[in-house]
Amino acid sequence: MNESERVILLDPHPRTIDLIFSPEDRARLERLGRVVWHDGSPAADEHVERYLPETVAVIGQTALPRGRLDRMALSSARRMHEADAAVRRGDESLYGEADNQDSFLLRGKTLGLLGCGNLGRALLPLLRAFSHDVIAHDPWLHPSVLREMGVEPVGFDELFARSRVLFVLAAVTTENQGAIGARQFDAMPAGSVFVLVSRAGVVDFDAMLDAAEGGRVRVAVDVFPDEPIPSDARARRTPNTLLSAHRAGNIPEIWHGMGRMVVDDLELVLQGLPPQRCTRATPETAARLRSKPIS
Repeated sequence: MNESERVILLDPHPRTIDLIFSPEDRARLERLGRVVWHDGSPAADEHVERYLPETVAVIGQTALPRGRLDRMALSSARRMHEADAAVRRGDESLYGEADNQDSFLLRGKTLGLLGCGNLGRALLPLLRAFSHDVIAHDPWLHPSVLREMGVEPVGFDELFARSRVLFVLAAVTTENQGAIGARQFDAMPAGSVFVLVSRAGVVDFDAMLDAAEGGRVRVAVDVFPDEPIPSDARARRTPNTLLSAHRAGNIPEIWHGMGRMVVDDLELVLQGLPPQRCTRATPETAARLRSKPIS
């Protein structure tokens, strides 16, 4: 198949084409084949089916069923967001003498990672500025690989029992869906910080909010079971929480970088070479992923 015959199907919803691809990278993409652009809504089934026979790459979150194919931690540890709110209300405590007694330093604490893929590897250099006592649980990585990354591999339950600050960076899979519940939160040291930045599906959300409301843990959350967050969501009124509406990774300069990575890899793939920039999907792991569809 020559370049004029091969189709690249682009379906970036809920993002937009211009958000992801700079003019330069969009031009590079168009040189690789006939790009069928779809923007503004999820691509309809009939649209996908029309082009699928000639398609060499699908870019986006197009449904492809088998039949078709540290800031949050710091703020929670020091209660900076609560101190900011107190100043705005006019009831702050000077020097934090009345409300800073349970704040703590990250220095020297045991920091835990649930999941040590791309997010975990990017976070590690930042964490090591505070502590070299980093533990991790990732059943998809061999313990020797984790040790080579400079972290101590531990079991699932031990991760919760030892972590003073725990970062949840794992994708939702058939093995971990809803796996973090009341038992895990009860096992965490009192006053610990739980940072959820990957997917809400790995957590029993009510159990997490119970733990925060009871004062056992402080919770920093960037992802929710339902998005947009319902106006009456319990999280909005739960104390000991730092909430962010799925915005941790939504930084303008990131998007064109993502588009550049996609085009870089597609150039390699169309030369018969393996991708090197994006995470390569493998049947062994892709079949286990459980991500909530975007509506």
